[in-house]
Amino acid sequence: MKLDADLLAAFKWNEQDLIPAIVQDAGTREVLMMAYMNAASLQRTLDLGEAVFWSRRRQELWHKGATSGNTQCVVEIRVDCDADTLLLLVEPAGPACHTFEHSCFFRNLEEFAAEPQRF
Repeated sequence: MKLDADLLAAFKWNEQDLIPAIVQDAGTREVLMMAYMNAASLQRTLDLGEAVFWSRRRQELWHKGATSGNTQCVVEIRVDCDADTLLLLVEPAGPACHTFEHSCFFRNLEEFAAEPQRF
């Protein structure tokens, strides 16, 4: 699928021309991570069939798993009711989190509050 100007205009991009993308395991429905996408990363995701995001820190496209091998094969992309958030249903090829946890959401609030050093 090729993104056209009309479709891109239908999304509610933030002031940096980004849209939040929630990543969910297509099989288990567990939320794995959240990242941001721009028009280029969304198109690259559609072209590759694997998740590609925009790294706000590095200011560049980020192909999830390109260095670690923990890619995310995209099964489906959904758009929320306000067109301001995407949901990527994926088949993960390894942990989603850079800490090697299966999901980035591996701690509850109490565990986070008790940590002496936070990320």
